[in-house]
Amino acid sequence: MRAALLCPGQGAQKVGMGKDLAEAFPAARDVFEAVDEALGVPLARLMWEGPAEELTLTHNAQPAILAHSLAAFAVVGPVLAPVLGAGHSLGEYSAYAAAGALRVQDAARLVRRRGQLMYEAGLARPGTMAAVLGVPTDRVVSACAEASGADGVAVAANLNAPDQTVISGDPDAVERAGALLRNAGAKRVLPLNVSGAFHSPLMAPAEEGLLAELEQVALADPAFPVIANATAEPVGDATTARRNLRAQLTAPVRWVESMERAAALAGETDVTFVEVGPGTVLSGLLRRTVSGAAAVSLGTAEQITSFLEQHA
Repeated sequence: MRAALLCPGQGAQKVGMGKDLAEAFPAARDVFEAVDEALGVPLARLMWEGPAEELTLTHNAQPAILAHSLAAFAVVGPVLAPVLGAGHSLGEYSAYAAAGALRVQDAARLVRRRGQLMYEAGLARPGTMAAVLGVPTDRVVSACAEASGADGVAVAANLNAPDQTVISGDPDAVERAGALLRNAGAKRVLPLNVSGAFHSPLMAPAEEGLLAELEQVALADPAFPVIANATAEPVGDATTARRNLRAQLTAPVRWVESMERAAALAGETDVTFVEVGPGTVLSGLLRRTVSGAAAVSLGTAEQITSFLEQHA
């Protein structure tokens, strides 16, 4: 099957994630064991048993979601012929690992360090995020600009769907932007339980540390293009990948453009979008962005078993 891989980002984690994969598929179990060994901590046990509060911590959630995505891909990869990939925020690392640009162990260490750096940046300058539903992206951008000032900044951070955008920044500025958007007709403005203002200028202190990690890791050219969050363009070489992964910390996740670009690259060929990892969020966002896109979510043993039976 010709496939476009979709790899989920932070927020998809939940206690119990991936346990059924490890029990059903040796290839998935090998991935979880490799991640545990690379990190030197029993991450799989935390994923399967909790507590939820600890799993949700940024430096745990990020490698947990990556491990789940790569475990699923290890099982279904042999029946797929990926032609491109994309990942939402940390999911971009999962996509590069699936494309062979990063070893599983290196990817796990990278995203754990990324999570630590982001958490530390959030402690140094506390920020927040909120999801805005029912307002076009350009109106969200305008409201953030109007709400920003000398006492704080708000930006459109995750451009998830034509009518769903996450804003990020200093708490007062985000609150002001949210009020403006409610007045502009937003259906909902939902505060998110996060440890910092991700994909905003508040993450700038994490860039230097992340770049140091990226420069030390072995990063190869991906076997298939990966669409970068920061540019919404396909990346086929390690040098560009490093640059975009660093920029991703403070740049918006241009997911709508990324999915439109992916659909354009897929063209009229028989390509199925395959979401590997926890949840079904990215498949849903894709359908809201690209009319008629075919997508399947493969994150549980039941889903994967059914998929393999159909494509044996």
